Amino acid sequence: MKRLLSAQQLRFGLVGIGNTLVDLVGYTVLFALGTPLVIANLISTTMGMALSFTLNRSFTFRAAGGGAVRQIVLFVLVTGIGLWAIQPLVILLTRDLFAGLPEALAIAAPKLAGICVALVWNYVLYSRLVFRPLEEPAKEPVHD
Repeated sequence: MKRLLSAQQLRFGLVGIGNTLVDLVGYTVLFALGTPLVIANLISTTMGMALSFTLNRSFTFRAAGGGAVRQIVLFVLVTGIGLWAIQPLVILLTRDLFAGLPEALAIAAPKLAGICVALVWNYVLYSRLVFRPLEEPAKEPVHD
């Protein structure tokens, strides 16, 4: 029987749950302590992204070798596009599909659709671009 998800995809999901919890708990605590909403969100999302980068690099994709600066730049770019371009676009494109649902679901369902699309975007680009193994230099043939 073929597996539904690979081990790497399962690790990616676990990391996603962890960084989402860090973001949510961090935001909630900071806001409850009186931190302005935008600042609380900026700090909590930054904490979540930092955890996501660290765990995806070392645990999910096991790409903890060289090229960290390149990986950080690509990670921020890919994640930023997912969060701030793809999610809002999917929300705008799907909100009418959920308009007949109760209000809370009509609000949450397009966001969930955006999260799902961005999740696929992130996984594909993390695995193929951000954390791909660096090319090893060709070995010189040994001459006796």
